[in-house]
Amino acid sequence: MAASTIASGHYHQFLCGGAASSLSSKPRFHLPTPSSFTVRMSLREDAPSLAVVGVTGAVGQEFLSVLSDRSFPYRSIKMLASKRSAGKHLTFEDKDYVVEELSAESFNGVDIALFSAGGSISKQFGPIAVDCGSIVVDNSSAFRMDENVPLVIPEVNPEAMAHIKLGSGKGALIANPNCSTIICLMAATPLHRHAKVLRMVVSTYQAASGAGAAAMEELELQTREVLAGKRPTCNIFKQQYAFNLFSHNAPVLSNGYNEEEMKLVKETRKIWNDKNVKVTATCIRVPVMRAHAESVNLQFEKPLDEDRAREILKNASGVVIIDDRAANRFPTPLEVSSKDDVAVGRIRRDVSQDGNYGLDIFVCGDQIRKGAALNAVQIAEMLL
Repeated sequence: MAASTIASGHYHQFLCGGAASSLSSKPRFHLPTPSSFTVRMSLREDAPSLAVVGVTGAVGQEFLSVLSDRSFPYRSIKMLASKRSAGKHLTFEDKDYVVEELSAESFNGVDIALFSAGGSISKQFGPIAVDCGSIVVDNSSAFRMDENVPLVIPEVNPEAMAHIKLGSGKGALIANPNCSTIICLMAATPLHRHAKVLRMVVSTYQAASGAGAAAMEELELQTREVLAGKRPTCNIFKQQYAFNLFSHNAPVLSNGYNEEEMKLVKETRKIWNDKNVKVTATCIRVPVMRAHAESVNLQFEKPLDEDRAREILKNASGVVIIDDRAANRFPTPLEVSSKDDVAVGRIRRDVSQDGNYGLDIFVCGDQIRKGAALNAVQIAEMLL
């Protein structure tokens, strides 16, 4: 994967000192070239009808970008958001759309609904959409641990949703895993299939994008303020974020882990269908705009040396290797921003374990894209 010095319009604006970004109020969509060809391929009468819930948010915007980039077929698409955003105009694939207020009637005639509007909205409207016959792909945590709802990464466990069929007239829920879980398991699963992971220790370095468009804007604003010698604005995070890092802002539980860390533990066990795999995590928020990094230590049941691990990862779908020891070049968040693949590097034997029963790897992935929107759209593609 070629290095990307400026990975997105937001990065360009942030790095080059342009006006403050307006992600939450003025969505930007990247149309493929030529856009007219994409429209002809995507807009089809025999295709499913779509709805995007939370369309004005960071992930909602990325849903549209990914749908367009991948020429996802649709006969119609509803843009749904809160009352506050209703009435706004969005341009998608050269056509103007008016954002509609989300309601119980929004899902009449909708085949596939992509949700990214928070857990409370998903809990309220997800079942309503299912009752209307829609297949809901939900990006929130609302249904992830429901034993009746498949939790799916298409490259990892597509079989979990094999029973859900588009066109059956029966609605269903499919959960998108947490972003840190997706990025971690994209790299760990190919190795797990070969040597069986017994224990996994994960340290995450999570970007502002995981907290939404407003958090990205606040990081940019704080950076300008600190450089100007001003007191930073702390609305999203209750402490300085620019030029700082801190434990993930998720609530801390009685066991001392925060909710983000326990998501990684519980979701890994469900996705791998292995209640016995030992997983522990420490999640940290770092002042990076939109891609997560993770240090992953793996202990195996069967021996696996680093050369074989590289070969396995080289052939894994959705994974690229950036592992140049001589040049000290390994994955970075900036390099994977706005990219589909998860990058893996620092592949080395764990010298604290005897033999070839342990590996350390470093993983980076775009939290908004593969960590959220792309994974959801890939799930929808499997329904076609």
